[in-house]
This record gives sequence, structure tokens and C-alpha cells, in this order.
Amino acid sequence: MASTEFGRMVRHFRDRVPPEAAGLPSGGHRRAAGLRREELAMLAGISVDYVTRLEQGRAANPSEQVVEALGRALRLSAAEREHLFHAAGLVPPGQGTVPAYITPSVHRMLDRLSGTPVAVSDASWTLLLANPLYTALMGERHGRDRNGAWRAFTGSDGRVRHTAQSRIALESAVVADLRAAVRRYPADQRLRQLVADLRATSDRFTELWDAGTVGRHEASRKTIDHPRVGPVTLDCDVLFVAGSDLRIMIYTAEPGSRDAERLELLAVLGTQTLVG
Repeated sequence: MASTEFGRMVRHFRDRVPPEAAGLPSGGHRRAAGLRREELAMLAGISVDYVTRLEQGRAANPSEQVVEALGRALRLSAAEREHLFHAAGLVPPGQGTVPAYITPSVHRMLDRLSGTPVAVSDASWTLLLANPLYTALMGERHGRDRNGAWRAFTGSDGRVRHTAQSRIALESAVVADLRAAVRRYPADQRLRQLVADLRATSDRFTELWDAGTVGRHEASRKTIDHPRVGPVTLDCDVLFVAGSDLRIMIYTAEPGSRDAERLELLAVLGTQTLVG
């Protein structure tokens, strides 16, 4: 019964989200009143098949991560998010855990930056939400690869070029961030498991963690080797949302540059791929 109620709620909330509110194209014939299933799946970082099975009541017991991702993609209010967790038979995350709720104001900001690659991550650098242009630039990320710390120490961030200096700066900043997050959110078991798994997987992470390495994220320039438009060099800025511990990564190109032209081309190619 819980899964049936959960599926009805997901479908109801999906129907009320206009595609343009999520930075998606709204033209053409659309049978869905709001987001299509594949659009919701893309925004939530889960498979279309799983969204279908959840809505039809053929999949039960969705994980906390799935419910949280769907709540963000569906732009639920705090009360609606809590209701969705209860419909899934779960207790909403409480104090002492990494916050993952994205406020309506942050959603609106992303809407207005549709021509700019933007992504939102939590205090553990797990990707919460990305606009279509960021996904087109960086590629879709699933499972553990949605976590920036995991990618940094396992070599799975394939499109971003790094120099030896930029790699060291990134690793130091990530380790410092995770250590601070563990102090702020002592009850978050997923965060502690992430640290344990990184220690078990990466000697470099263990070395930096045990050494008490400090670092911070600075504005930087990154070159992304894109398989369709070639290398794109962009300025990367990280903004922090006060009171929520969200991190917003924004990539911009110098106006009139070749990189700006390639980013514009990627916006068209990414949109065509999504519609197709």
C-alpha cells in the first residue's frame, strides 16, 4: 500500500512541474502535463525504468537517497518532502545529517542560469542537482560517481584535465571539506561510510586525511575535454549557500571566446539529444 501511495504522489508531483521550470524544452507535443518520466529520471539521477516501476507500484522500498533525489527534482516543499518520505516508509533525515534540501530560491536561481553549466552539491560533495547544460558538459553521473570526493580519488572524473598543481589543490580542499563535514554532521552514517571507503580505496586519501591536510576551494580555470565539441576551458566558481551548506558550482566562458562558442554549441547539442 505504501508503494502505491508513493507512486501516486510521484506522478502527481511530476504532473505539476512545468518542464521550463527545470530548464528543459517545453515545445512540441507533450502527453505529460509536466515532466516526462525520462526528464524526471535525468534530474533525479536514476533510471527511467525505476521511475516507471515506482509510479506503477511495481517497485517497493525506495532508498532514502532515491526519495531525496526525487524530492529535489520534483521541487517539493519541506512539508511535501516529509510526506514523500513517510509514503516510502522512511523517516526523513534529521539533525546531525548532511542537509540535502534545495530551497525554492536556489531552484529559481538555477532556472535563470539555463545558459550556464550549474550544479548543486551537499557538504559531502554529492551531486544533488545539475541543470541540463552541466550534464551535457560533464556527462551523466550515477551511483558513487555522483560524489566529487570519490571521483577525485578514484580517477573517475574523466573529462576534466588536471595539472599536478591543480590535482593537489583539489585533493587538499576535498579532504578538508570532508573532515569539516564529519565534525558538523556526526550522525550521518553515509558520510562516515564514504570516508571509510575512501580510506580503503585510496592511499592518497588516507595520507592526506591522516596528515590533517587543510585546503579550500578557490576560483579556478578548468579544461573539459568534451567528446563532441572538443576542449572547453571555463572559469569555475564555487558559491556557498548560507544556512544550508549547499555548494553551487558555476562554469562560465569569456564572452566572444572560442570556448563561449563551444559552450553555445553544446547547449544546442545537449538539448537535441534530450528531446530525441
